Amino acid sequence: MSDIVLVDIHDNPIGTMEKMEAHQKALLHRAFSVFIFNDQGEWLLQQRAADKYHSAGLWTNACCSHPRPGEPVAAAAVRRLEEELGFQTSLQPAFSFIYKAEFGNGLTEHEYDHVFMGRYNNAVLPNPDEVAAVRWCSAEEIRQDLQQYPSRYTAWFRLAFDRVAALQLP
Repeated sequence: MSDIVLVDIHDNPIGTMEKMEAHQKALLHRAFSVFIFNDQGEWLLQQRAADKYHSAGLWTNACCSHPRPGEPVAAAAVRRLEEELGFQTSLQPAFSFIYKAEFGNGLTEHEYDHVFMGRYNNAVLPNPDEVAAVRWCSAEEIRQDLQQYPSRYTAWFRLAFDRVAALQLP
């Protein structure tokens, strides 16, 4: 595991900690979520790999992770997009939010989540260590599925969906 950046409620760094320990202690830390759309307005969703330490097998946005200590959040988002899905594209910051979600395995995500949006229309090459599956869906398909089956989706995706939908790239 690696170190992540602990932050205050204004996203000011206050230290670093090993990732699993921060999740066990439910400490607020810096994270990012990337939402990708194609020219048809569809959202790229990924299903998290089955062996992820939390939210395994759940559907979520294109990618999400934590920047390394000293790494700019935007650079980390571009890096992880390529590591998880095999491509790069221009990303634009959209908004940030804080959330806290407890998981049944003794871990808690307590994140200052920076949301980025981008456009992409070519091949997606998911890393099987990170991603079980990918799919493109319309916002309406996602909205209906979220209403019917919210437990199929990650906590942060459920929280960010409406805000992202309102800002979706034209």
